[in-house]
Amino acid sequence: MKVAFISLGCAKNLVNTEQMMALVQQAGHTITSEPDGADVAVLNTCGFIDSAKSEAIDNILALGALKGEGRLGKLLVAGCLSQRYQDEILTEMPEVDGILGTGSYTDVVPALEALASGAHPRYFGDIQHTDEDGARVVTSPAYTAYLKIAEGCSNGCAFCIIPKLRGRYRSRTMASLLAEAKGLADRGARELLVIAQDITRYGEDLKDGSNLEGLLKELCKLPFHWIRLHYLYPEAVTDSLIETIASEPKILHYLDIPIQHCNDRILSAMRRRTSKAQLLSLFDKLRAAMPDVVIRTSIICGLPGETEAEFEELCDFLREVKLQRAGIFQYSREEGTLAAAMEDQVDEETAKRRVELLVDLQSRVMDGYNEERLGTVMEVLCEGFDREAGCYVGRTYADSVEVDGKVFFTAAGVIPAGTFVPVRITGVSDGDLTGEIEA
Repeated sequence: MKVAFISLGCAKNLVNTEQMMALVQQAGHTITSEPDGADVAVLNTCGFIDSAKSEAIDNILALGALKGEGRLGKLLVAGCLSQRYQDEILTEMPEVDGILGTGSYTDVVPALEALASGAHPRYFGDIQHTDEDGARVVTSPAYTAYLKIAEGCSNGCAFCIIPKLRGRYRSRTMASLLAEAKGLADRGARELLVIAQDITRYGEDLKDGSNLEGLLKELCKLPFHWIRLHYLYPEAVTDSLIETIASEPKILHYLDIPIQHCNDRILSAMRRRTSKAQLLSLFDKLRAAMPDVVIRTSIICGLPGETEAEFEELCDFLREVKLQRAGIFQYSREEGTLAAAMEDQVDEETAKRRVELLVDLQSRVMDGYNEERLGTVMEVLCEGFDREAGCYVGRTYADSVEVDGKVFFTAAGVIPAGTFVPVRITGVSDGDLTGEIEA
């Protein structure tokens, strides 16, 4: 059977897709990324917020059209959208032939066999107990790989549906992680991205002494050049963790710390565990320990009850702390969350305007950071030659995969993808840096 895989959403979802691909491959089927001509397309969806749901539905409809033209056999939908809207998908989307919930990624092969027999499989296993240690068909470039260290989340933020879709926080054992990391290094990975919904709470549930600091120290013994961290929740970033990050040369001084807001009342309504004073203290500590630290964060505009004064406080906060990277999101009212039932829902137009204002503010912060790079020499991970730009393209430690900017640079010789090179920064272009390789 020829099986196509399409993965939507976050890198954590991509890892689940790669695990399904390995199981399908082990069962003797052929893997393809192109649904046109496939016997089955497996669409692994995100269902976190409205924009993700819309993307998933658009993909289902497009694949359904391909089926209608006789260019695709069956459609199996997996992931968060399936988990959240299983009944609606089966009753309202005839394009879908079968579904897998987030507790049933490992049932992908039986589901394919059921589809082949003409059945309509519907697998929804226990989301609190999933196998996260299986083999993967790694789809990222050889020089970059993700290491998913935990599944689920127990933080219970008022705006977030993830615990209901993915279950409670569950750490993988350190032995399984180190074995997988070694395999990724042996495959040629030079950059390792350590990911989970909240990596700072790694090991708390294992009760065996495992923690993020210990895991990072072990990972640093493997032949990676860069180790990048996503996400660290601010209340769980301890002084000892800061010391570990600052003292290990392989761990990048790029920290993804979602704060969501700064106003104390809004933070409390969000059920976040920090105050504005604690956030300011944390950023001061990080910058004292690592003067070159680049902090990425996530911000939500328009939570129910957010006043103009509270939004202005957020603007002032971001102007003051100058976080170099930020994802700005409009509050999405998700059924099943505490925030969905809150009074004083902010109207769509106001929330959208606030997002636009913050995006503009943050772009100026980013421009200021980029301008400070002019004339400096930065280590760049080359990602290949960009034919459209006519030069090489890569990323610095300050730029994570897909979410941040690029460096476009010239070089006299051939620079293979995955090579680390020194680049003198000579310009800024639409948020990206330009430069030339330093001889």
